[in-house]
Amino acid sequence: MKTTPVNVITGFLGVGKTSSILNLLQQKPVDEEWAILVNEFGEIGVDQGLIRGQITPRNDVMVFEVPGGCMCCAAGLPMEMALSQILFLGKPDRLIIEPTGLGHPAEVLGVLAAEAYANQLELHTTVALVDARSVDNELHCKHPSFIQQIEIADLVLANKADLTSQQDLQRLREYLDSHGAANVEMHPVEYGSIDIALLDGRSSWSISQRTHHHIDPEYVPAAELPMPACGFLRADNRGEGFESVGWRFSPMKIFNRGKVVSFLQSIDADRIKAVLITDEGTFTYNISGAVFSEMPIDDCMESRVEVISLQSNPCWEEALLGCLEAT
Repeated sequence: MKTTPVNVITGFLGVGKTSSILNLLQQKPVDEEWAILVNEFGEIGVDQGLIRGQITPRNDVMVFEVPGGCMCCAAGLPMEMALSQILFLGKPDRLIIEPTGLGHPAEVLGVLAAEAYANQLELHTTVALVDARSVDNELHCKHPSFIQQIEIADLVLANKADLTSQQDLQRLREYLDSHGAANVEMHPVEYGSIDIALLDGRSSWSISQRTHHHIDPEYVPAAELPMPACGFLRADNRGEGFESVGWRFSPMKIFNRGKVVSFLQSIDADRIKAVLITDEGTFTYNISGAVFSEMPIDDCMESRVEVISLQSNPCWEEALLGCLEAT
């Protein structure tokens, strides 16, 4: 029976996980079908649109999304449901999973290694993307999710190597050595570049302990709620020391591109992602720290914005609504 190799790509907020997946898709063998499962901390769900918007429409790549926090914890059993959908549509030649940067990747691996998937899925190399400069940031290097990403990794990629020094890389190596990853290879890379050959090989991870989180089984993610008559809805989430606030807008709501760019650049947040329909076309926005990325795409079903920060600002919604064109 055919088993699907699964690669989990972890990394803290803004380290470049989505860029790595897009890079891997460029290397995909033409005769293979892949599935991508992305998980977001925010309730709204933007990553699916970011990925779909940046790849040519194709039948050989399926993209699925689980918003609303760690996919092993929120909405009952969202990860199992997503996996069931993927496997029902046909076993892909490779499954790539991107957990939220604030999630519990060991639990994700625990689900994948469960007996129920023994004849369907096979854990291959687990990759942790790390910005080498983050070991000097206590908010990152002491965060439980960051530490767990290191502990479960089969391979560590020091991303954004073009912005780091040899001293940064040496400090990262010392951090890995002191956090259970002394035997894990570390490769400096730029722009999330991953050689597809590094994904092959069985994962060394094994089940040791799993913690289950129980949420109301009737909970419905904001990404799936019907659009209200006002044409937009908001959703908030909190956990792991961070807050997220997100909005969905009806496709009838058109943003002024200049105003929305100024608004996004003015926000003091750890991570901002958006897919927006503007008066000048449809664009994706990806903002991490001082790095601002805007990319045109052909189309999207609706506009979505997600902001992750230590503390959200109540003024953001009024400012965002002020970026809409008059109807």
